[in-house]
Amino acid sequence: MTAGINAPGRARIPVRSLRTDRWWLPPLVTNLGLATFVIYATVRSFMGEWYWVNDYHYLTPFYSPCISESCVPGSSHFGAWIGELPGWIPMGFLALPFLLGFRLTCYYYRKAYYRSVWQSPTACAVAEPHAKYSGETKFPLILQNVHRYFFYVAGLVAVINTYDAIVAFHSPDGGFGMGLGNVILVINVVMLWAYTLSCHSCRHIAGGRLKHFSAHPIRYKLWTFVSKLNVRHMQLAWITLGTLMLTDLYVMLVASGAISDLRFV
Repeated sequence: MTAGINAPGRARIPVRSLRTDRWWLPPLVTNLGLATFVIYATVRSFMGEWYWVNDYHYLTPFYSPCISESCVPGSSHFGAWIGELPGWIPMGFLALPFLLGFRLTCYYYRKAYYRSVWQSPTACAVAEPHAKYSGETKFPLILQNVHRYFFYVAGLVAVINTYDAIVAFHSPDGGFGMGLGNVILVINVVMLWAYTLSCHSCRHIAGGRLKHFSAHPIRYKLWTFVSKLNVRHMQLAWITLGTLMLTDLYVMLVASGAISDLRFV
């Protein structure tokens, strides 16, 4: 073996690590958190119901944009371009693959699942079980470099989610209305924008390849703003998983009639 616990030059220690703390806890929590979101999002994406509240124009982000004739009336904010979809294609198929790609190639999520799922390495001073290590220089991990292009699409989807949140200020009589669902939708959109703009690719676009910031004051201000968000990229990555599930869950409960929306206006 050229790597791992039997690598040449490594001390012959019979155990995987000499650490006595609970080093396995963070990877375990990460696995549970990611698994919870993946399972929930998968089930809801293929459920095909309770994603639109017609009275208040609430649309869950898991189904936005809804552009097929399978979508319930009113939920296609941008029209129905596609005919009826078979059950194995989710109605949010246009955005979901790109959002999944954006999250999978995200620098923080790569760190998270490399350590927790792939165990490369699981934790500091803990030997990884793999015999070889090639980093992101070979297929399929070399495809992580397309993260910047997923960022562009994620930004467009954030614009669409923002539009969804705005048109949701609607009342059953056709005028302006506001309820708890609006608050949840807006908070989710704000968090999604914060996560998207805190992306490392966004930071590089704002200030990368510049030799002198003094000659580019506007880009320097943008880079400074994004850098401040970038410090919180990990927290925003987890917060947005939570706000996405909360937003979808609330819309589902209201749409199914399980609860009534708390109306303010």
